[in-house]
Amino acid sequence: MSFLENLNWRYATKKFDGQKVPEQILEKILEAIRLTPSSFGIQPYRIVVVEGSESRERLNAHAFWDQEQIKTCSHLLIFCVDSNIRERANDYVALASSIGRQDITDDPKFDYEKEAVEFGEKMGAEWTAKQLYIALGFALAACAELKVDSCPMEAANFTAIKQVLALAENLEPKVLLPIGYRSADDAHAQDKKVRFSKEDLFDLK
Repeated sequence: MSFLENLNWRYATKKFDGQKVPEQILEKILEAIRLTPSSFGIQPYRIVVVEGSESRERLNAHAFWDQEQIKTCSHLLIFCVDSNIRERANDYVALASSIGRQDITDDPKFDYEKEAVEFGEKMGAEWTAKQLYIALGFALAACAELKVDSCPMEAANFTAIKQVLALAENLEPKVLLPIGYRSADDAHAQDKKVRFSKEDLFDLK
């Protein structure tokens, strides 16, 4: 199947069958997230990968409407923004230096770290969330390409989830992504995809 056919195949899976995503497939999904582009390249986020059923049960207690996805998925990916832009930018410049990227480290007209920090502070929390959702989009696309089902979820008490995970102060969970394989009795698996037309979405000038 082509990439577009795989995107058409995917849907917001409501119930998984509990089958585990093989390690090599999971690694490809995580690699797609790692390769996600971001503003200034600093990827101001961290993704927590939860596999154990007991951990997922504890987290499910803080999701709304007691949905089946978290309890039945193979892995739960928790996308968290990282508010410590200064440290993230510093680490990025250090990493660039280690591989000889002088355009990042030695440009006399552009202090990369300073500009990244100032831009991030100017844009505020919305900026880090935007970067996070680009990564989420790459994860969804990678899952579709690899024929792994997924369902992004925002309906949760993220303050409680942060406490359960004992996350650092600078990390704020924003969206959950259960992944796995659709259950044969997921009533939504055969639903027709509902999307607006190209004419509705695009203005060609």
